[in-house]
Amino acid sequence: MQFNTLNDIISSLDISTISEERKQILDILKTYIQTKKDNHQNINLNFICTHNSRRSHLSQIWAQTMANNFKIKNVFCYSGGTEATAMFTVVEETLKKQGFHIEKLSNEKNPVYAIKFSDNNNPIICFSKTFDADFNPSSNFAAIMTCSHADENCPFIAGAEQRIPVRYDDPKAFDNTPQQLEKYRERSLQIATELFYVFSQINS
Repeated sequence: MQFNTLNDIISSLDISTISEERKQILDILKTYIQTKKDNHQNINLNFICTHNSRRSHLSQIWAQTMANNFKIKNVFCYSGGTEATAMFTVVEETLKKQGFHIEKLSNEKNPVYAIKFSDNNNPIICFSKTFDADFNPSSNFAAIMTCSHADENCPFIAGAEQRIPVRYDDPKAFDNTPQQLEKYRERSLQIATELFYVFSQINS
């Protein structure tokens, strides 16, 4: 069971807000997950954007959370960038407000975070890294491209079984504006809603 605030957020998500056109894109990811599950194989998902600082982390965290929410086993979610920077601090703030428990494990320029969605599950370990870093899988994974820049400028992801473009607008566009917190909240909830849709479609 997820933490109470997080559970309330998940219960409030409305998949009717997802357009049919968008569902066609998400269904590619759904099919990948379903096929892996039907074949009793691990489901490795690597969410990739340019800096591995915002959208890819949000996607990794929500995907792992939704896999647990719908009791889909053997799902392992990762994230990476075409370069490494750091997880942006407003992402941490946004996720805390949405009910995740977050512990900062280090204080260097690129901190390591342990992010929990429930007391009884292992934390999701998050820090900025390249998509092909040793921490991430080197084969048998889906590369899920969460931003257009990484998708267009990284035409080949070594080891990926499938490349799936699930692009999101970058909330960075609103950094240092009065809309910053609201736009990060909106993007996080959009990602949560779409991944709720994906994992809710997986047949046991």
